[in-house]
Amino acid sequence: MERSKNEFNLNRNMKVHNFNAGPSVLPNEVLYKASKALIDFEGSGMSILEIGHRTAPFIAVMEEARSLVRELMQLDDDFEVLYLHGGATTQFMQIPMNLLENSESAAYVDTGVWSNKAIKEAKLFGYTDVVASSKESNYNHIPKQFTIPPQASYLHITTNNTIYGTQWHMTPVTDVPLVADMSSDIMSRSMDFNKYSLIYAGVQKNMGAAGATMVAIRKSILGKVSRKIPSILDYRNHIENGSMLNTPPVFAVYISMLTLRWLKEQGGIPAIEKINDRKAALLYDEIDHNPLFRGTVVKEDRSKMNACFIMDKPEMEEEFLKFCKKEDIVGIKGHRLSGGFRVSMYNALPYESVEVMVEAMKYFSLKKA
Repeated sequence: MERSKNEFNLNRNMKVHNFNAGPSVLPNEVLYKASKALIDFEGSGMSILEIGHRTAPFIAVMEEARSLVRELMQLDDDFEVLYLHGGATTQFMQIPMNLLENSESAAYVDTGVWSNKAIKEAKLFGYTDVVASSKESNYNHIPKQFTIPPQASYLHITTNNTIYGTQWHMTPVTDVPLVADMSSDIMSRSMDFNKYSLIYAGVQKNMGAAGATMVAIRKSILGKVSRKIPSILDYRNHIENGSMLNTPPVFAVYISMLTLRWLKEQGGIPAIEKINDRKAALLYDEIDHNPLFRGTVVKEDRSKMNACFIMDKPEMEEEFLKFCKKEDIVGIKGHRLSGGFRVSMYNALPYESVEVMVEAMKYFSLKKA
């Protein structure tokens, strides 16, 4: 049968090399399957956007998505996996609301904008002890030496700093519950997720499309605060209702399920980590050897997801951005707070896109030599 001119081509060439920090690039297979489901979800005669969230077909989607999270992260039996609304930003206040007593304290490490926002919200519910910060150096490194108060309700870290380009490459050793915002590096590298008590992530970088937040939480840390928690913000209610306490973000959960299926088919987290390591090594090698560019993060704390760098001649930055646009390279302008450039290399970004980025940097440098 001849293909319609308007039919989605699974084997299409990439129109652009998408380095956006989020929402970000999705696998072609996911886009293809989602496009079909928008018209007819699994032969139901209805779009995925039209099916009831409490019907068997969507319950199966939700359960598969949650099961894939558990499988890929190898979570133990104490964990529950939830898909919630509100982004990681809602988790900034939902976590202390559920875990921090008014008279108690929580420990936070300040490594950038998102951890700072989390600290601000936690202050509404109890005492917040900022045990370490890299603010004085414009967040160019991860603090290494700090003391965690043994009486803290929990320690909160942000494992990857999307804006400034730093990443934790070790897990803090602590006897208090460890809470982590993994929005921008979730499932990008192998790690012992069971060392954490609560992990949360907006899914729009490595786990799907914007609109849902994944929360993996140990049941054993809940129910220990005396405050009354609004029903919709109490994790226990979401657990009891299987992430269906209210209407879930149906399409976002579906896209996440497809993305997790894709990740499993690639060989899971260990396999994608090898690809991510290659992508990061290729780009950082060029940053370190190209005379026009300079990294902004200490080498041992560089993010493998978000590479941030600048030009020693800032007046050339706009010209380089225009050059990249002509080469179908998009999303590399740095955040307004950090300037320069930011190249995001999430799980679904092909290695070939990083090769194109590196060639563009080389060519531009030769042209300006």
